[in-house]
Amino acid sequence: MSVQVLAVSSPNTLRTRLRPLALAAMLLAGVGLHAQAAPPVASYTIPAGPLAGALNRYAQQAGVSIVIDASKVQGLTSAGLQGSYAIEDGFAVLLRGSGYAIGKTPTGYVLVTAPAPATAPSTAAASSASAAERTMPSITIVGRAEQGATTEGSGSYTARKISIGKGEQAMKDIPQSVSVLTRQRLDDQGITDLREAVNNVTGVVGVHGVGPGVVITARGFQIDQWQYDGVPIDRNTYALGNWGQENMVIYDRLEVLRGASSMLVGTGSPGGSVNLVRKRPTAARSVSMTARAGSWNHFGAQLDVSSPLNADASLRGRVIVDEDDSHSFIDQVWSKNRTLYAALDYDLAPATTVGLAASHVKAHGRPTFIGLPRYADGSELPLPRSTFTGADWNRSQVEQSTVYLDLEHHFNTQWSLKASALGMNESTSSTHQRTAFAITPDGSGARYGDFSTDFDNRKRGIDAFVRGKFDGLGIAQEIVVGASYVSLTSNDRYARAWEPGADIFNINHHRPWQDFDTIAARKTGVTSYSSYDMRQKGLYGTWNGQLTSNLKALLGGRFNWYDFVYATPDGYRDTTSVAAKFTPSVGLIYALTPQWSTYASYADVFQPQTNHNVAGQILKPITGSSYEGGIKGELLDGQVNTSLAVFRYDHKDRAVNDYAAGFACDGWYCSRASGKVRSQGLEAEVSGEVARGLQLSAGYAYTTTTYLDDPDNKGQVFSTWTPKHMLRLWSSYTLPGAWDKFSLGAGANLQSHTLDTERTFKVAGFSIWNARLAWQATPQVALSLNVNNVFDKRYIIPSYNTTGSNNYYGDPRNLQFTLKYTPKW
Repeated sequence: MSVQVLAVSSPNTLRTRLRPLALAAMLLAGVGLHAQAAPPVASYTIPAGPLAGALNRYAQQAGVSIVIDASKVQGLTSAGLQGSYAIEDGFAVLLRGSGYAIGKTPTGYVLVTAPAPATAPSTAAASSASAAERTMPSITIVGRAEQGATTEGSGSYTARKISIGKGEQAMKDIPQSVSVLTRQRLDDQGITDLREAVNNVTGVVGVHGVGPGVVITARGFQIDQWQYDGVPIDRNTYALGNWGQENMVIYDRLEVLRGASSMLVGTGSPGGSVNLVRKRPTAARSVSMTARAGSWNHFGAQLDVSSPLNADASLRGRVIVDEDDSHSFIDQVWSKNRTLYAALDYDLAPATTVGLAASHVKAHGRPTFIGLPRYADGSELPLPRSTFTGADWNRSQVEQSTVYLDLEHHFNTQWSLKASALGMNESTSSTHQRTAFAITPDGSGARYGDFSTDFDNRKRGIDAFVRGKFDGLGIAQEIVVGASYVSLTSNDRYARAWEPGADIFNINHHRPWQDFDTIAARKTGVTSYSSYDMRQKGLYGTWNGQLTSNLKALLGGRFNWYDFVYATPDGYRDTTSVAAKFTPSVGLIYALTPQWSTYASYADVFQPQTNHNVAGQILKPITGSSYEGGIKGELLDGQVNTSLAVFRYDHKDRAVNDYAAGFACDGWYCSRASGKVRSQGLEAEVSGEVARGLQLSAGYAYTTTTYLDDPDNKGQVFSTWTPKHMLRLWSSYTLPGAWDKFSLGAGANLQSHTLDTERTFKVAGFSIWNARLAWQATPQVALSLNVNNVFDKRYIIPSYNTTGSNNYYGDPRNLQFTLKYTPKW
């Protein structure tokens, strides 16, 4: 039996490497680059392991096909491949000592018996290879789970393909703005928290929520549904505050699409969508041990083991254990986190792979909530950044258990099926003291708030689609047809009580110990018991047609069914339901050259509302139209991705207060669907190896959000925490020659000012600079030192900033030392 590994052919490479500044200038000017003829040399990282797996992975990365007689290579291993090679030279290194060689055929490559030293020229080998290819029955594999779009081990700040759009696609072939935060960049910057991750993505803001979680915002709109391996689930629906968070250690990459995302997630955010893609078991044995130590008694350790579990590597497993303990620059604050992850991938057949994984995260500690208040005029208080507003009995705990299941089957080289399911159970609880309310000039005005929260929820998601390519009506076509189901159920409660007389300059951290019952029993105590039940079903499809040799059209649409129930034990119910809501999308991509293309796209968005009008009816969903156009480049044989986009989004039918009806809705204003908002701007990005040894990720975003029609805020800024200007920059340079064991990293996050939620004061902009020094001491031992906030900038993080609360200082200057040991196995 033979195996045929197929991949999309790579474009011609550029003969010369472009300097970073020249590349950025061409990006912003929209200049097309024409490829020059050059040998197809590219950089590869193929780990040691079974020979079939190594050849499979190499063929995928090189963009070629190869026919292998699997029975002949069973039990053979390869030493792997590191460095830059022409395609056939790379095959030769992988096959060294195996007794086999590579033969060229009209359609790709084939494995042949290595000739003796005095054998005929390679043309004879190619001829025999062609004969072998004609006689061997072949089974098609299109990349095992560890291949394809994975970024782990690539050493790159970009990806040749991403999977956020239902199947793997080159970033250049998606007619919207997309970014990827690769495993290499996450490791280089020492990023382990999702909030920090999204704040390093072009045009994205990770807001510190009222709770300990993150509110992800793009183009001025929240992204409350997060995708896990393409399955969208609600991650920001809690009775109080924002608790959604993620540990990045188990993920290969973070993919972000900016702009309308209804096609992907149904009730989509006009801001976009995020996709967390987990690490998969690998066909080669590997083990790594990582130790971390840093400022504020921060210590961590990680063990990551992956291996084939049978002779032909058809069964593969992986286990990750991560421990992280840290205090904080804020007095008395500490946290302990443990993450466990186990995964199995099994090739049921050469063309069918099933994956099963489970993760468990447990975090507990002494938190601080809602930051600091301000003076009533909006000015900052003269307090040190280390000020703790809580009590010594502040405590919190989060537990999250997740199960992942997916199946991918390739019917042939043109048609495939993928089905994915996810189940997540999460419990979050806390009891804590807050110190809040605006401070008067004499220092008074603050109150102590005692809170106890207890939230439990279950999230389920299923997504399945068929993807196929065919020729019809004289044009190449591709379709995707799929369905999804998402649900969230919760059981939430919280208690709160406020006490006047707090002194913000002399906070009492030793007030009497509290729990839910003691807070609820107080005269000023307020309790809330509630539950959510949210269910969403969808049918979607896209058509992609190559209308001419240069012009490609994309048509898509989704029918969505949405049901929402919010209930309390006293019988109160707030419901909304939307049936068969259709949202279309259209895109055009025009290839200027093999490396550059320009595009334009349009998409609709809808978001259900729960507000009622004066007649007691639920308002119709918010609707919107997203327009985007730009230019994208895939340069240096896919090692660099660039983009420049302009966008506009009009959001209408938003709920606003119906002042004309008076207090007709439970003693308060009813609502009417007449609000309009506009978001528009420009985004530019370049990522990848822009010069030999230099990895760069640089992204700039200019965004404005404005109320076009609103009885209270017309003409004002809509998203107060979205800065008008944002620059995200990080680079890493491996020194040349004898110094190639050392690499230097540097970057910055810069943004202009934002506003408080009432638009009464400005939250100052900032520029935070970071640096890294790394040393590959031996092939097995790597050491690095990260310095964050090099110039110790004092700044406030954009959030739900008010004069009374939610003013969080960013981290002062801090260090993190990392030691990674990767023994031979």
